[in-house]
Amino acid sequence: MSRAIKIILFLIFFAVFFEAGLFASYTIVTQQPPNPADLIEMQINGVSSLFNLGPKIATQKNLNILNKNEVVDALKAKTGVDGINLQSLTAQTYQSTTDKSINLNITAMGYKDSQSGGTVGNSSGGAITIKSNQTYSITATGLATSKTGGVQIDTNSIVITSTRVLYNS
Repeated sequence: MSRAIKIILFLIFFAVFFEAGLFASYTIVTQQPPNPADLIEMQINGVSSLFNLGPKIATQKNLNILNKNEVVDALKAKTGVDGINLQSLTAQTYQSTTDKSINLNITAMGYKDSQSGGTVGNSSGGAITIKSNQTYSITATGLATSKTGGVQIDTNSIVITSTRVLYNS
C-alpha cells in the first residue's frame, strides 16, 4: 500500500473513532440521545473559530470630544450629579466617522458631594445626617457631527441609559 493511502485511511479511522467517542460522551453526560446535526454544527463552529472564518466583530473607535464642557453640563443636568470627572469623559462609536450623523456611546464618572440634613439652623434639635461622597458611573447615548480634530456632540440628543452608584458608604 502506498504511503498516501495509509495516511488517508488513518485520517478516516481517526475521524470515525473521534465521532463515536463524541456521541458516546454526549450520551453519558446529558443522558439523552445525541442530535447529530447539532454536534456536527458545534464541531464546524469550533474549527472555523480556530481559523477565524466567522464574521468579524466590530470594534468601537474612541473619539475626541470637541465640546467637553457643554457635554459635562448636559450630563450633570440630566443625571442630577454635582460634577463630572472631565478626564473620564469618553465617546465611542461603531460607525464610520465620515457619516453625517454619528451615533455615540458616552461614558463618564460623576460624583455627589457630601450632604448634610436637618432643619434650618437646626433650631428644633433634630438629627444632622452626613453622607460621604458618592461616585457614579454614567452611560449615555447621543448624536454627533464630525469636525476637524474630533466630533461635536449635540447636547440635546444625549439620553442617559444608566447611572450606577460605584461608591456609597
